[in-house]
Amino acid sequence: MELRHLRYALAVSEHAHFGRAAAALGIQQPPLSQQIKALETELGVRLFDRTGHGVRPTAAGRAFLLRAQQVLDHVDLAVRDAADADRGDTGSLAVGFLGTALAAVLPEVLAAFRGRWPQVRLDLRELPSVRQIEALLDGSLDAGFICGPVPGAARRHLITVPLARESLVAAVPADHPLAGEPFIALDALAGQPLILSSRQTEPAAADAAIGACRAAGFEPRVAHEADGLHTLLGFVACGLGVGIGPTGMRRFRHVGVTLLPLAPATPGLEFHLAHRTADSGTVLRNFRNTVQRMAR
Repeated sequence: MELRHLRYALAVSEHAHFGRAAAALGIQQPPLSQQIKALETELGVRLFDRTGHGVRPTAAGRAFLLRAQQVLDHVDLAVRDAADADRGDTGSLAVGFLGTALAAVLPEVLAAFRGRWPQVRLDLRELPSVRQIEALLDGSLDAGFICGPVPGAARRHLITVPLARESLVAAVPADHPLAGEPFIALDALAGQPLILSSRQTEPAAADAAIGACRAAGFEPRVAHEADGLHTLLGFVACGLGVGIGPTGMRRFRHVGVTLLPLAPATPGLEFHLAHRTADSGTVLRNFRNTVQRMAR
């Protein structure tokens, strides 16, 4: 049995006449009659009663035709679904992000992407950069917004798209003696208890802060490490020290914390969109193009 046999039977039922059904299908009447007869033989039931005025479905025929129509409807849906997926109109995407991305580029990206591809399901996960890279490599993430370069061992497996560069700023408690200054000289932080991003989760941010201190001529006194910028700012608000992090911390506006530029200006941190080198799906490509457009 082939799909064409289902279409033949439905055409005969619709037109109630072999001749008219054959004309609608664009074939000759004898082959159509033969195909219906062969179908009935295969099924072991009579699908149509033949009369001098035409044909009409039997009880078995009506049951068969109902399912035949459902089969063809599902085939049509499968064809449309395949075309939609090929265009990237449907599907899913697991995306990792940092808090700074949620406060900056991500809202604009999501609004633009969902406006154009509303049927694509987005699975959003807030993760530090190290965890995102692990998830990208094991396939549990499709794309991620990360801070800093990809470690050497992962570079042959991942592609990164540069998005932005942010300089470092200092976060001080609102009652700190330096809080009233227009900026903070890096060497003024010598001996101060510092709060940095954890090197276990955000190595690029931690290394950038430590490198800036060493370039200013002193070894940083790291009092606390924070797994995220919200935690870093919270530690500062508690008076545990001076925090160093990317300019993006300004978007969080933590009560009791003052953010000040550092002098001299630091090289800063690079933020990227990362995804697997081997992935070339249309949904991912559409998402990447949207990110690049919004980040310009």
